[in-house]
Amino acid sequence: MSQKLKGSVFLFIAALIWGSSFIVMKSAVDFLTPAVLLLIRFVLAAIFLAILFFSKIKNLSKENILGGMLTGCCLFAAYYVQTWGLSFTTPGKNAFLTAVYCAIVPFLVWIIHHKRPDIYNFIAAFICILGIGCVSLNGDLSINIGDLLTLCGGFLYAIHILMIKKFSTGVDGGAFTTFQFIGGACVALVVTVLSEDITLVGHIQSSIFLQLFYLAFFATAVTMVCQTIGQKYTSECNASLILSLESVFGVAFSVIFYGEILTLKVILGFILIFIAIIISETKLSFLKKGGMLDEEDR
Repeated sequence: MSQKLKGSVFLFIAALIWGSSFIVMKSAVDFLTPAVLLLIRFVLAAIFLAILFFSKIKNLSKENILGGMLTGCCLFAAYYVQTWGLSFTTPGKNAFLTAVYCAIVPFLVWIIHHKRPDIYNFIAAFICILGIGCVSLNGDLSINIGDLLTLCGGFLYAIHILMIKKFSTGVDGGAFTTFQFIGGACVALVVTVLSEDITLVGHIQSSIFLQLFYLAFFATAVTMVCQTIGQKYTSECNASLILSLESVFGVAFSVIFYGEILTLKVILGFILIFIAIIISETKLSFLKKGGMLDEEDR
């Protein structure tokens, strides 16, 4: 197996697991409130990653640790709003509407760093807005509360990406991510104590615990390792194309296992959002001669 193919396989596995996580979260959120669910997921993920990257964690400075925990606070906010929205919408819609952060990031960079988006970003944003309308707007132009919350979650994920860029420069990715989950777990604990019933933790059924283990171990620790290895052996263009399949897998799993019914309007919206993601992430470089080849293959 070539290095390029090896990287693609790891990225495909990550996208597949992330896509499956939407129906798992949907099942878990039917029994647990959002903050309690995230508290358990973040604590377990932090433990897994701390064991995996223990040697790297010891080398982090106080500034790195603080940056990671602050970024984790934003990550919790994104997860919380997304999970809250999942209580009122389908896993398929949740998957695609969350993915709009890909089109949002360039415009946040424009606002914060005054770096104007290119023509591809503007085209992607326009197509994305059309797709969002098809997916979430009803006949009277109203929007489901779950879809609206999911869109807000997508916006928070975009902010989270910028925070990673700001605080993780020169820091080991695994160690930094560990402190993200530690920070997120701390916020989840506060929100749980103040607004939810923390005693739910002591009444988790075995089937729900297995779902939580899947989310924390496979959909967090394993996928992060797969992404790290995958991006080492393939180009950014290939990586973004493969990882964008997460939203497609999210819909596929929702249709197969959750029984989600897709209308033609919703399908059109999914297609438009997916096209917007591809344009925003790749600048259509894969259409250019040699665009899909890594530097080492040219």
